[in-house]
Amino acid sequence: MTIQPPPLEKEEFVQLAMEFGVGKPSNTSGAMPGWGNRRYNVETSKGRFELRIKSIEEEFDLRRELDLLAFLEKHDFPSPRVVSDLRGRQFIERAGYCLVLYRLPPGSYLSEEDFTLRQINNAGHLLGQMHMVGRGYKKTIENRYGFDRIFEMYAGVRRRMPHYFKKIVRTLDEETEYLGNYLETKLPKGIIHGTIHKDCMIFKGENIVSMGDLDAACRGKYIYDLATAVNAMCFDDGTYSLDRFEALMAGYESVRTLSLAEWDSFPNELRFAALRFTVIRLHEFFQAEREEAERINDDFRKYFDRLRVLRREKDGGMEKLLMAMATGYDYRKYQRVKTGEDEGEEPTD
Repeated sequence: MTIQPPPLEKEEFVQLAMEFGVGKPSNTSGAMPGWGNRRYNVETSKGRFELRIKSIEEEFDLRRELDLLAFLEKHDFPSPRVVSDLRGRQFIERAGYCLVLYRLPPGSYLSEEDFTLRQINNAGHLLGQMHMVGRGYKKTIENRYGFDRIFEMYAGVRRRMPHYFKKIVRTLDEETEYLGNYLETKLPKGIIHGTIHKDCMIFKGENIVSMGDLDAACRGKYIYDLATAVNAMCFDDGTYSLDRFEALMAGYESVRTLSLAEWDSFPNELRFAALRFTVIRLHEFFQAEREEAERINDDFRKYFDRLRVLRREKDGGMEKLLMAMATGYDYRKYQRVKTGEDEGEEPTD
C-alpha cells in the first residue's frame, strides 16, 4: 500500500469528471467509505463510474491491468470498462499519481449474508468463463502474491506484531511452515483474477453483471482462484455453507471441469487463500491511516477466522466441505480429464 493521496476538493473532482467527458458529478458522488482518498464514486447523467487514484510507482501494474481489461472487453466479458479522457488517455498523471476512471454497470455490491444460491451459481459460472477466455491472452503476467512473496511479507509484519498477538503469530507461523511443504505447484494454470472478494462483484437481481478489481490478476492456478471465491462467497455467519459451495461448483464446472489433482489440492488452496488475505491485510494495516485501518482490520479478522476453521481449530462446517471435495471427482463423468491438465489447457509448470 502506498502513501495516501491528498483529498480531491470539490472543484478538482468536477474538473476531472469534465476531463473524462462524463459530465458533472451528482451530489451523491464522493469518496468511498473505508478507502481514504483512493477511490471515489462518480454518478452523472451519463452513468455510474469509479475513480481510482494510484501512486505513479504503480503505473506498470496499472498498464498491465488496463491491457487485460481491454482484452476482456473485446471478448464481451462483464468487467469494468476503462473510460479514456477527452485526449484519448486511459489515465491521467497528476502530482505523482495516476487517475483512472472505470464505467460500472447498474447494480449493487452485496454483503456476504445477502448472496443467494442463484447469484453464487452465476458467479461460479462467470469465473469459469474468465478462465476459459483467458486462455487466449498470451501476455505473461507474473504472480506477485504467490507463496514466496506472502512468506516474505509475513516475515516483515511479524516483527511489528504486538505481544498480545502471540496466538495469532503461532497460528500464522504453523500455517506458513505447513503450506511451504504441502502446496502443490503442478496444477492447471492460466489467467486468474487473483483476489476475488465480495466488493469486486456487481449484481443486478440474480445476475452478476461485473467482475472487477483485476489489479492482482496474473498467471496462476485455477484452483487457487476458485478457492478465493469459496472463501468470499461460501462463508457466512462463522461457517462454510455446503449449499453455497455446491452452487458455486456447479456454476464453475458447467464451464470447466476440475481434474482429480485439483480436487485433491482444494483444501490446501483454501488455506493458502485465507492465509494470503490475512497476511496482506496485516501488511496494509501497519501502513494505513485511521479510516482505511478500520476496514482493513475488519477484513483481517474475517479471513483469520476462515483460516482457523480451515485448520479445524474451531467448528465451521469444514467437515462437510472436505467430504464434498473428497467425493467431487466423478470418474465416469470426468474420465477425459488428465491428472495434470485439462484438455486444451496450458501445461502445468
